[in-house]
Amino acid sequence: MHTRDLADSVRAEARKALVGQDEPFTLLLVALLAGGHVLLEGAPGTAKTLMARTLATLVRAEYKRIQFTPDLMPSDVIGTQVYELGSGQFRLRRGPIFTQLLLGDEINRAPAKTQSALLEAMEERQVTIEGERLPLPEPFFVVATQNPIEYEGTYPLPEAQLDRFLFKLLIDHPPVAVELEVLRRYHHGFDARRLDAAGLQPVVTPEGLAACRAEIADVVVEDGVLAYIAAITQESRRSPDLVLGGSTRASVALLLAAKAYAAIQGRSYVTPDDVKALVRPVLRHRVILRPEAEIEGLTADAALGRILARVEVPR
Repeated sequence: MHTRDLADSVRAEARKALVGQDEPFTLLLVALLAGGHVLLEGAPGTAKTLMARTLATLVRAEYKRIQFTPDLMPSDVIGTQVYELGSGQFRLRRGPIFTQLLLGDEINRAPAKTQSALLEAMEERQVTIEGERLPLPEPFFVVATQNPIEYEGTYPLPEAQLDRFLFKLLIDHPPVAVELEVLRRYHHGFDARRLDAAGLQPVVTPEGLAACRAEIADVVVEDGVLAYIAAITQESRRSPDLVLGGSTRASVALLLAAKAYAAIQGRSYVTPDDVKALVRPVLRHRVILRPEAEIEGLTADAALGRILARVEVPR
């Protein structure tokens, strides 16, 4: 399949800049191909920004970054009408959201009003300024980051905002072997601010991505696999560990992600293993643990593991 060749080329080229990040980078690519957005959660210095910039370079996507802060206003994100004295007319000043790959750094540091400015853009691929609806470029892909440790001065994302992200990926500190390789690369001159100097070359155009998305749309999903997806989200709503389970949107997200995941592996059909591999990144930010489960030390991922164990896998 063309999609598998493209994915293999992108991942191979990405290794020139990234070390030990194959799994999260693959899921970033899956989300881009599936038309979703990604929330990256990890401590500072774990290559979250580097992953986003690397992907933008490899797919020839226009890239912009917004540093979210408590005083950031919605107009700072989407833009505004500016009055020009010379012409006596208003002119549209487009915000940084008018790009193909947007990195929202520390998104939970912005107040709710600014966070909500992203809602329409992420879901509808358009923004409204002074009553005028403006389409966003295609593809439009949001990668947002947040720090799981520091909560002072932050505004937790509400469920409606979290639900707009296809995946939530947890980025941990690397093992010692990976960290040593990172040190060797920097010792020999690697600079994360100059990806061109690392020999990183674009692999595909936005038009090529559109062709892959058309191929992914044709991936076959048997009724048994569809029933498996529905059973998982239904079981999450009955789980004794959860206050809130997955919504119908979560089921759709799991389906679309599984089709893209199958395609990058060169298959024209989805297997139950594809679904199982994506349950945690698709659902971990969409479910809410019961307080007593949290007291026991249960995590969202562990609760989802219990759900998977209870749902019969189709043959």
